[in-house]
Amino acid sequence: MLGRGETEPHGPATARTSVRTLSRALACSLPALLICAGVCYDVLTPRFFTAVPFFTAAPLIAAPLSALRTTVLTGLAALLATWVVHARFALFPDADAVTEIVTVATVAVLAAGINRIVRIGDQRLASAREIAEAAQRAVLPEPAERIGGFEIAARYEAAQEGTFIGGDLYAVQDTPYGVRLVVGDVRGKGMGAVAAVAVVIGAFREAAEQEATLEAVAGRLERALAREGVRRGGIDAHEGFTTAVLAELPHGDGTLRVVNRGHPPPLLLHGDGEVRPVRAPESALPLGMGELGTWPDRAAEHAFPSGATLLLHTDGLSEARDAHGRFYDPERRLTGRTAAAPGTLLARLAAEVRRHTGGGMTDDMALLAVRRP
Repeated sequence: MLGRGETEPHGPATARTSVRTLSRALACSLPALLICAGVCYDVLTPRFFTAVPFFTAAPLIAAPLSALRTTVLTGLAALLATWVVHARFALFPDADAVTEIVTVATVAVLAAGINRIVRIGDQRLASAREIAEAAQRAVLPEPAERIGGFEIAARYEAAQEGTFIGGDLYAVQDTPYGVRLVVGDVRGKGMGAVAAVAVVIGAFREAAEQEATLEAVAGRLERALAREGVRRGGIDAHEGFTTAVLAELPHGDGTLRVVNRGHPPPLLLHGDGEVRPVRAPESALPLGMGELGTWPDRAAEHAFPSGATLLLHTDGLSEARDAHGRFYDPERRLTGRTAAAPGTLLARLAAEVRRHTGGGMTDDMALLAVRRP
C-alpha cells in the first residue's frame, strides 16, 4: 500500500532470501575449499603434521548439501589428495599414511550413506509439504477474482515459515441474497484448530445458500461449533471458540451488512483515501460461546459506494508488533493511500506487516478484500 509516487522497497523477506542463497553457495563450495586448504597445510608444514581433519570434513559437509554423485566425487577427491600429499615423501606410504588414507576412505563411505538418508528425508518432507498445500487448497480455496460483480482477493500469511494453514479462515460465497463473506480466527493451534476451520467453512457455505438473513447464518455457525466441541470433548468442549465477522453484499444496491462476533472490525477503504472501521452497534460473544449468554445477532447496515474496498482481517494484522512492541495500525497506515486492486492491496499490506515486524510475525494473518467496481 504505497502512496502516489512511492515505490515498493525490498522487504526483509527479499533480504533473507538473498542471504540464504549466498550462504548456500558458500556452503556448497566449502568441501572444495577444505581439500585445497588441507593440501596447502600438509605441504607447508613438517611431515609429522596431518591434514586429515580437512580431508575428512569435506565429504561430511558435502553429504547433506549435495547430490550423491557430488558427495562421492568429493570423497574420492579427498582420498586422492591424501595420497598425493604423502606420495611426495615416499613411493610406498608408511603406516601413518596408510592409516590416514583408510580413515578418509571410511569417512567418504559414511558420507555417501548420510547423503542417502538425508535425501530420503527430503523426499518425505517434500511429500508432507505437498499434502499440506493440498489441504490448504481444500480447506481455504482461493476465491475467484470476480464474484457477483465484485473484485475479490484473499491471502493467508503464516507466522511460521513453511506452515500452510492454521486457525485463521476466510470464505466467499455468491448466494441468492448477495455475496456473503466470513473471516475468522479459531482459538488454539494445530490440527484441532484446522478441524474447527473446516467445520466453520463447511457450515458457512451451506448456511449462506439457505438462510435468508446474515443473523441466521451466524446462528448456524454457532450450532455447528457447539456440535464440534461436544464431539471433540476435553477443553474444546468448554473453551473452544471462534471470533468471526460475517458480511453480506446484496446485488446491485450499494449496501453492506455486517455481523461481528468478537472479531476486529473490517475497514472500509474509500477511493479518496478515507478509511472507516465498520463497527457493530453492540458487542457480541465469539462463535461457540452461546451457552454463556443470549445476545441476539443484529446486522449493522452501511453504505458501500462504488470504488470502495472492504478489508476483512484477523488479529494477526492489527496485533503485529515491531521490535519496540508497537502494534501495526491498519486504519492509520491505510488512510490517505491510493486505492489499489484487491490483490495488489493485500500483497503490499502483507509486505508492509513483514517489514513492521522485521519478519518475526507471532500470529497467522488472514486477509480478504472486496471492491465494488
